[in-house]
Amino acid sequence: MVCEKCEKKLGKVITPDPWKSGARNTTEGGGRKINENKALTGAKMRFNPMAGNFAPCRICKQKIHQAGSHYCQQCAYKKGICAMCGKKLLDVKNYRQSSA
Repeated sequence: MVCEKCEKKLGKVITPDPWKSGARNTTEGGGRKINENKALTGAKMRFNPMAGNFAPCRICKQKIHQAGSHYCQQCAYKKGICAMCGKKLLDVKNYRQSSA
């Protein structure tokens, strides 16, 4: 789970989404450029498995496989925070959060 501010930092897929409303990678809303080469423009946010420099989670020290994130998905869910910036999204005091 990521906050609205961090949604802009998430990577985009190469193929356009056939479901247009709510899609971030369509040409109508300015999400994609026409004839854009994603192999050249999306290199900085792309996951590179050969790099080997995976950042550890700030809570559990598990390796994170999402570029730009500081928390793993399990810790972000349990704490109710954004996985990228750590902003509080949900008050989990009255919830029973489990990662199983």
